[in-house]
Amino acid sequence: MAAHEEIVDIHNMCACSHIRMASRAVTRFYDEALRSSGLKGTQFVLLAAIEAGEASSITDLAELIDIERTTLVRNLQLLRKEGLVSPEKGLNGRRRPQLTAKGVETLDAALPLWRQAQSEIEDRLGYGSWQVTRRRLGELRKAVG
Repeated sequence: MAAHEEIVDIHNMCACSHIRMASRAVTRFYDEALRSSGLKGTQFVLLAAIEAGEASSITDLAELIDIERTTLVRNLQLLRKEGLVSPEKGLNGRRRPQLTAKGVETLDAALPLWRQAQSEIEDRLGYGSWQVTRRRLGELRKAVG
């Protein structure tokens, strides 16, 4: 059996635990900020990634936003039911999601809410601290990916 101190260290030091707690807190923050748009933070980011047009297929989109393809497909199905996205033929006949007119309108309406939330995060942390945090999170993804 592990020593009590070692077990306590898991709570205090575990990268997985701390990152998941931070992720849940940030997700709640953005979900609340975007509530009046009808979107959750994850949906907003997905709509923005689709609208950016940098992915030529669902697989490319999954890689772009670093999400499991099956999870992305489930999320896209929910957005499709809401009338926010529709499948279109991409390169080589591969499917790629596109925003519908309602999806563009919803994204446009949510954008000021996201900007306000993003600004608040930057203000609370300090812009420089946020830039360091963002860079370090990217480094962490690369280190474990």
